[in-house]
Amino acid sequence: MRSFRSVTQDVRRAPFGALPPPDGRTVEAFTLVNAHGIELRAITYGGIIVSLKTPDRAGSQADIVLGFDSLAGYLPNASYFGAIVGRYANRIARGRFTLDATTYQLATNNGTNHLHGGVRGFDQAIWQGSPFRNDDGVGVVLTHTSPDGDEGFPGTLQAQVTYTLTRGDELIVDYAATSDRPTPVNLTQHSYFNLAGAGSRDILDHRLTIDADAYTPVDATLIPTGERTPVAGTPFDFRKPTAIGARIEADHPQLRYGGGYDHNFVLNGAGKDGGLVHAARLVEPASGRTLDVSTTEPGLQVYSGNGLDGSLRGKGGHAYTHRSGLALETQHFPDSPNQPDFPSTILRPGQEYRSRTVFAFGVSR
Repeated sequence: MRSFRSVTQDVRRAPFGALPPPDGRTVEAFTLVNAHGIELRAITYGGIIVSLKTPDRAGSQADIVLGFDSLAGYLPNASYFGAIVGRYANRIARGRFTLDATTYQLATNNGTNHLHGGVRGFDQAIWQGSPFRNDDGVGVVLTHTSPDGDEGFPGTLQAQVTYTLTRGDELIVDYAATSDRPTPVNLTQHSYFNLAGAGSRDILDHRLTIDADAYTPVDATLIPTGERTPVAGTPFDFRKPTAIGARIEADHPQLRYGGGYDHNFVLNGAGKDGGLVHAARLVEPASGRTLDVSTTEPGLQVYSGNGLDGSLRGKGGHAYTHRSGLALETQHFPDSPNQPDFPSTILRPGQEYRSRTVFAFGVSR
């Protein structure tokens, strides 16, 4: 059930700051508002979603994503708050892969591994933004060119990400890319959600459902072993609504490796016809806010904010403490370029990479 107010649908454009010298480029913000008052603000630095306001069951608005009040907060931050991550989301073992008999060495920024595009991935790029209105809602198209050799990846990649805030209270994220050479591509959106309101408390009482019968276990460096392990009888079984904190401290080697949940779930039915499948549902009991995630991707990386330690102060000066945000990253599996049994992430010239994820907002009584 919804308790949404009626307002005028709108899209606005304004400056959000500038990169420090000697760069100095201007960063823009695009504010999207739908007819029920849901408001999203995204910036051209990293395609970051800096705020996302939705109502609770009483109609009171709150910002449900972690982030900062100004551009300065994002610049030294490596937590990927709200960003588009790529050219390859998640990890590639030892930052190395072989494609068409050529071995490529990528930047390594997560121990010995490559993570989320490297030292300067898409999360730190200045994207070009163009707002739009159509019959579905309002949005912004973001484009970025990643040159050949960027962070070690082959080929010039033309990437486009579109955020559409619909009349039906959905955020649709559409990804597209082409390349002039074969290259791995795996893009995702890295917002940290807290449906009680960003900075309010941890997410351990949120109830999570994941439509996955299996997950991909990892080694101590969080690289998949190549297996697909049933979730039944493990702390990774979210096939029924379960509080995130219910089993997060269980004595399980996978939870020790991740310091909590930092794992890829194999979505049921994904990839069979390229259509959307329901991936997850998140419910915050006190506010009643709900979030449903659907995607064309085969996997969902669930990250329970294990690395947040209170050292980052976000919006309104709130300290982002341990497990105060949950990332639900729709994507292909980690380390796919080195895992022949995983769905392929290789994009070749003449092909087009396309992916869609839908975040649907609601309230429960």
